[in-house]
Amino acid sequence: MTSAVMDQKFSTLFDWFDQDRDGHLTQGDLKATAAVFAKVAADDDRGSVTAIQDAFGLWWQLLLRHADTDGDGRVSRQEFTTAMEDQVTAPEHFESAVMAIADAVMRAADTNGDGVLSLDEYVRMYQALGVSPEHSAPAFAMLDLDGNGVISHEEYRTAIVDFYLSTDPASPGNYLLGPLGLPA
Repeated sequence: MTSAVMDQKFSTLFDWFDQDRDGHLTQGDLKATAAVFAKVAADDDRGSVTAIQDAFGLWWQLLLRHADTDGDGRVSRQEFTTAMEDQVTAPEHFESAVMAIADAVMRAADTNGDGVLSLDEYVRMYQALGVSPEHSAPAFAMLDLDGNGVISHEEYRTAIVDFYLSTDPASPGNYLLGPLGLPA
């Protein structure tokens, strides 16, 4: 059973992925979400786009195999939450399904190739993903763990891990997608 913090995070993630807003996830929703994430990449950055598409394809296969309990080719919110806790965030799947997307998006967003995200790069990335600067700019400060004015690859990966795995409502990673309405 997930904690209230994890339920809220996975519910927010479900809403983000439910691109057609029909209350179920389908392969089309995950492909559409991959297309949204691919917008972070430059037009000629086929490597990042392919990595994003492949990772979302793997994520859909995990959901289909482990969450679609009634075999209808769709995943309900409850099925999603259960599969996220039991399968997608399990060590054997997390790196290839979640972190592969995070790594590709980070590479794509690092437009000057210096290996870190500036505030402008971070805000631009999340704006492409549908998160307003009103939320992403304050999140940047929380995710810049060493306070040096940039988010390193390791800091970004830490935030992703926090979002998916931490039950601490004060975890900085909880702010990746904007406010979750979690108690502080």
